Amino acid sequence: MDAEPTVQSGEGLTMINTSRLLIGGAALTVIATLAACIGYQSGKNWPEPKVTSPGATCGAPPSDAVVLFDGSDLSKWDGGGSWIVKNGVATVSGGSITTIQSFGDCQLHVEWAVPEKVQGSGQERGNSGIFLQNRYEIQVLDSYQNPTYPDGQAGALYKQYPPLVNACRKPGEWQSYDIIFEAPRFDASGRILKPGYLTVLQNGVLIQNHIEILGDTAWLTAPGYTPHPSRQPLGLQDHGCPVRYRNIWIRELS
Repeated sequence: MDAEPTVQSGEGLTMINTSRLLIGGAALTVIATLAACIGYQSGKNWPEPKVTSPGATCGAPPSDAVVLFDGSDLSKWDGGGSWIVKNGVATVSGGSITTIQSFGDCQLHVEWAVPEKVQGSGQERGNSGIFLQNRYEIQVLDSYQNPTYPDGQAGALYKQYPPLVNACRKPGEWQSYDIIFEAPRFDASGRILKPGYLTVLQNGVLIQNHIEILGDTAWLTAPGYTPHPSRQPLGLQDHGCPVRYRNIWIRELS
C-alpha cells in the first residue's frame, strides 16, 4: 500500500509531495488543492514598490513630492519676486510665473482662493489659471453663483472640456485641485504619438475624468498640438485678479 502524501507548510504556501501519489482521482484532488493555494500567477516579475510616506494631514505633501510653495517664498519660480507672499500665502501680482524646474507626467496639488469681496462677473471674477507644461490650462475662477461659458468656468480644461460638476466653495474660502497629468508624446519630426490626458479633483470631487487633451488651450483659436519637449515648466497665471495660492507640491510620475 502506498504511503500517505507528505504535506509541508512554509512561507504561507502549502507544499505537497506528489511523487508517491497514485495516478487517479486522489492525484487530481491534490493538484486542484495546490492550484487553489497558489492562485492566479501573472508571470510578471514586478519590482517591489518604493515606500512613500503620505503627508501627516490631508493635502500635506508626501515624502517624494517636490514642494513648489510652502508659504515661505517663491524662490522655485521665475517671476515669483513680483507676487506678494505674506502669512504663508502667495497673492497674484505683477505678472504670471513659471517654475524653474520642468515636469512631465505628474501628480499636482494646488490650493487657491478667490477674493472674498465679489467684484465683476463672468471671466472677470477671481480669474487665474494653472498651466501644465505652460500651455494646458486648468481654469481658476470664482464660479460660485457666477455664470460664464461652461468650458471657461473653474475646473475646466480651458475651451476644451467643462468640469463634470461645479464643486466651487464660496468666495474667500480655500479650495484645492488634485491633478493627474499624462504629458503628450511627439516623435522626432514633431508628429503627435500620444495625446495628453488629464484627471482633476476639486475639493475632493472628481471634475475631469481622464479626458484627452486636444492641444494647447487658447482663447481665440481652436486647440491643436505644438511639438514641445516631454518636460516643461508649470505656470500660474496673472489675469488681473488677486487670487491667492498656498501649499503647492508636485510628484513626478515614472
